[in-house]
Amino acid sequence: MGKFVNNTKEFFQFCEENEVKFVDLRFTDIKGAWHHLTYMLSAVNEDNLENGMPFDGSSIEAWQPINKSDMILKPDVETAFLDPFTADPTVVVFCDVFDIYKGELYEKCPRSIAKKALEYLNESGIGDVAYFGPENEFFIFDDVQITTGINESGFRVDSYEGEWNDSTKYEDDYNIGHRPRTKGGYFPVQPTDSMVDLRAEMMQVLEQVGLEVTLAHHEVAQAQGEIGVKFGTLVEAADNVQKLKYVIKMVAHLNGKTATFMPKPLYGDNGNGMHTHQSIWKDGKNLFYGGEDTYGKLSDTARHYIGGIFKHAKSVAAFTNASTNSYKRLIPGFEAPSILTYSSQNRSASCRIPYGSGEKAVRTEFRFPDSTSCPYLAFTAMLLAGLDGIKNKYEPVGPMDEDLFELTLDEIREKGIPQLPHTLREALEAMIADNDYLKPVMSDLFLDTYQAYKFETQVFPDEARPTAFEFQSTFSC
Repeated sequence: MGKFVNNTKEFFQFCEENEVKFVDLRFTDIKGAWHHLTYMLSAVNEDNLENGMPFDGSSIEAWQPINKSDMILKPDVETAFLDPFTADPTVVVFCDVFDIYKGELYEKCPRSIAKKALEYLNESGIGDVAYFGPENEFFIFDDVQITTGINESGFRVDSYEGEWNDSTKYEDDYNIGHRPRTKGGYFPVQPTDSMVDLRAEMMQVLEQVGLEVTLAHHEVAQAQGEIGVKFGTLVEAADNVQKLKYVIKMVAHLNGKTATFMPKPLYGDNGNGMHTHQSIWKDGKNLFYGGEDTYGKLSDTARHYIGGIFKHAKSVAAFTNASTNSYKRLIPGFEAPSILTYSSQNRSASCRIPYGSGEKAVRTEFRFPDSTSCPYLAFTAMLLAGLDGIKNKYEPVGPMDEDLFELTLDEIREKGIPQLPHTLREALEAMIADNDYLKPVMSDLFLDTYQAYKFETQVFPDEARPTAFEFQSTFSC
């Protein structure tokens, strides 16, 4: 699979061959949400593809003020693909945002920031390409209900796979009883795995939009799944996350279900992560490969890259674990490690070195990120932290091959193992204090905007709301 179009000429040929009627321009905001506006194909020409299309930047959260609202979308025609869900043939194109006031790519556009990160990698002399391979887990629910108000707050999700439905009376009075159970969902066959055909449909649609799909399976939690796609360069991999989330949500929606990448929607069961495989290359050589006799076959460069991410991990988490819900997932025992060490094969370490990799496949797998992050910003933050580690030769704690989930907090402290932050507030405060490693790519304005936006839309509203557990535990005090 891959690209359908290589240049503007091929773009119009692609549109003609597929009888395209509409061009859908898509861009990403700082929280990772996709936005779009649609042009008639007849209104699109080589000139505006080259120079861009105008839009109102003041209507996007945390972007431009209304008195400086005019901005330009710069289409990247090489990203074009046919939208599989529209009634009329529509071609989707990823866009970067251009700032007409400064005459440069917009400093708050995540995709533009990711492109600047790749430029910085080249300028550093360390490498010329960074590969990222995210694994985005998701839940498929049959129903979701959310209540929030001055005197009430709550949610309820439902899935036929949920063990809470063991005694449910369905309309046809037929309950088959086959369910994965809590933490029992890894690889069961049908009928326990009820999502086989749904995932198969998702895999086929993902291939239609240009992703190279490798596998799919039921994940550990009830109603949870994962679909694996091939890695790509930093920007390409982030683009693929946007396409994957779109396809999975839409296929579920069209089948009368709802998909979520929320890190922890179920209490007491595993959550959704975005395990991210990473490596840096130069002149066609994998810089993370250190030979057959080194631990995990890692080079010094790879180890220092890990050290850099761990050194800045509390700050990096503001981008990789970007919601208050993220930190309900990052607790021991649910395959979401918060202990900052590395290990070959061991999934309880924050950084795993995959087993059996040859020279070209040696890589790091960071297991703490999740899909509430904006992928462009998450990948950029990890790359910049890793590059800082390579430059300063930071050494990570480890390797540690024991089951880290079995360690007590006292044992973690005694061993001197650092941990990720425990809340989004803590991560944002760390990012405010530790952000010099980000500044080659992220401006002061962007960093200030990002942390303020996350405080205002995530931290403060969450901290202000009483929860059901607080009523249960404190009402009778």
